[in-house]
Order: sequence, then structure tokens, then C-alpha cells
Amino acid sequence: MEIIFINNAKDRSVYRYKKDFENILERACQVLERKGDWSLSVIYVTPEQIHEINRDYRNVDRPTDVISFAIQDDMSDMLVDEDQYELGDIFINVQAIRDQASAYGHSIRREACFLFCHGLLHLMGYDHMKEEDEKVMFALQDEILDELVQR
Repeated sequence: MEIIFINNAKDRSVYRYKKDFENILERACQVLERKGDWSLSVIYVTPEQIHEINRDYRNVDRPTDVISFAIQDDMSDMLVDEDQYELGDIFINVQAIRDQASAYGHSIRREACFLFCHGLLHLMGYDHMKEEDEKVMFALQDEILDELVQR
């Protein structure tokens, strides 16, 4: 499993979550019973950068906390080589990590891991557009995170 990190936000503190993200990816594959070698990219961005991405690709003219872009919508199309899958990219707003941790009353580490897990589940085909889908996705987030990162 491989996670490529790109720090467009120029915030050195984000590198401390590398091992956490690797553990979340591994745990997600266990919980979801996904076999194979998975890879993805995490791009840390500023509020201004994610605002531009949100506006240009989702037609939503405001910043957000995390945006994911899957390589393909169908998991079988993500196969790069035998048992090797490229999921896509997760863009994380570094300022949102701090702001939301404070607003929700949990650690910055927990919020960074939550945003990564949320983006990862989107790459793996989950969404929260409908209430029943939201319940499934949020339950998976809790199952994956609660074992790895304290609230």
C-alpha cells in the first residue's frame, strides 16, 4: 500500500499523520474486505486552493474541508497491474483540520484522520447523498477510526 503526499499548503505539521493515514488505509481494506495493493495521493491545500477546486469541479463557490477524485467510478477500472489498484486523489484543506477540530472539540490528529478516512471512503465508492447511504458511510468511518485514533 502506498500513499503519496503532496504539500501544496506548505504546512510541515501535516507530515506527522503519514503513519496514521497508512494505518487507516490498511484498516479500511480489512473492514471492507478489499484485497490487493492500494495506492492513492493526498494533497494538502490552502482554503483558497480548495475553494478553486470546489468551484471548478463541483460548481460550489466556497471552500470545503476535503474533496476526493477517484481515478475511475468502477473498482475494476482501478486495476493498474495484477492486484495493484490506484484509487485517486484526496485534497485536504489544512486550515479546516484546525478549525473543525476546535469546533467539534476533538484533537487535530482526530480531525486530520477523519478527513482522510472520509475522502478514502469516497474513493472506494461510498457517498452520503441519501440518508441511508450517509448512515452506512458514517458507520464505516467510526468503525475504521475508533480503533486507531482517540476522539
